[in-house]
Amino acid sequence: MEKPRLRFWQIWNMSFGFFGIQFGWGLQMANMSAIYEYLGARADQIPILWLAAPLTGLIVQPIIGHMSDHTWGRLGRRRPYFLTGAILSSLALLIMPNSSTLWMAAGLLWILDASINVSMEPFRAFVADLLPEEQRTRGFAMQSLFIGLGAVIASALPFVLTNWLHVGAAGTAAHTIPTSVRLSFYTGAVFFLGAVLWTIFTTKEYPPQDLAAFRKAKAEAKGLAANAREIFQSIGAMPATMRQLALVQICTWLGLFCMWLYFPVAVAHNVFGASSETSIVYRDGVEWAGLCFGMYSAICFLFSFALPWLAGWLGRKNTHSLCLLCGAAGLLSVAIIHDKWLLLFSMTGVGIAWASTLSMPYVVLSGCLPPNKIGVYMGVFNFSIVLPEIAASLGFGWLMSHVFDNNRLAAVITGGIFMILAAILMQRVQDRTALAPASLKPVPAT
Repeated sequence: MEKPRLRFWQIWNMSFGFFGIQFGWGLQMANMSAIYEYLGARADQIPILWLAAPLTGLIVQPIIGHMSDHTWGRLGRRRPYFLTGAILSSLALLIMPNSSTLWMAAGLLWILDASINVSMEPFRAFVADLLPEEQRTRGFAMQSLFIGLGAVIASALPFVLTNWLHVGAAGTAAHTIPTSVRLSFYTGAVFFLGAVLWTIFTTKEYPPQDLAAFRKAKAEAKGLAANAREIFQSIGAMPATMRQLALVQICTWLGLFCMWLYFPVAVAHNVFGASSETSIVYRDGVEWAGLCFGMYSAICFLFSFALPWLAGWLGRKNTHSLCLLCGAAGLLSVAIIHDKWLLLFSMTGVGIAWASTLSMPYVVLSGCLPPNKIGVYMGVFNFSIVLPEIAASLGFGWLMSHVFDNNRLAAVITGGIFMILAAILMQRVQDRTALAPASLKPVPAT
């Protein structure tokens, strides 16, 4: 089926749900390590407490992708999963900040991460479903825009509540999650569900080209064994471009995960000089780190407007390599920074890398996938995200205690080194659907 070109506001509506999804991710990434320390965790315990989340993604993502490929009903193909994930994620966001023990918080992170994946995974396939090839760069860039915007607000919200609205400004008792963090999670629950509902109600999906054949194939493929066999067959038949991109993603996400695990607590300890998790200085450092995360998300938001044009000028491979090098420079620079304001400049580079990571690999990937298996392959592709997260969760605790002497800053610097490696590996990727600059002209708003 020849897909019609969509107008600016149609692409806007179909991508808006990512604003809510990233609100949930942003709260999780900026606050969970600190929440663990508030509840008594040591630095070397933090990685293992994150382990359940990527393990869940390893299982959930390909299954949800496969199921959405074989779904068609009143809500369409992908939208039923958007809605289910949004409801479950919102409930987890409401409960999370009321955790009273480390393992309660870790268990809720597992539920939250699984629920977010149920919503997020089909969104990647959504762009490839609805947009012609020449508009996919713009579609994924629009997702990056909303991801950046959602993360800006989510990351900065605890800082704003404490310093501008003076919520919980008096400090935090031992083993207690601050009021500003709790209110931020409650707000995130509302934004998550509302944004996903907006996309569900404003965007329609195309039915399968041959609906009768689709239903027949679905009936023949019923059963857990048949579905599992199809997923494993798809993994075995993975396109070469996808394998090459997976290596880039593994190194990229190792770098990002190092940052998410330790940047907030590194700022509190190494830049602000906090000696105790119960001190106001520690809370101020974590909140400033959240503001820094807001900075890289703001850069992601702004840079997303320029990304399609830059890809048309330099090509997708060169664009992504250059952006990853900017992210590496941002993380490595943290090693020599002692002024909290300069951290905002470091996060500028990270924001450029983040915008490209959220779009360029998926644009290149979508051009090499069979249309009837986009969902399952997008899920399988996310192995290259969760596997490095699992590796970091299992291995970084030992590194922190035996190599880095629990120096959180060393983990952030290691993330920058991984990003350099990712930039080099990107040059080996075969982009079979690279578009000429003329195909990247802006779509007029109507």
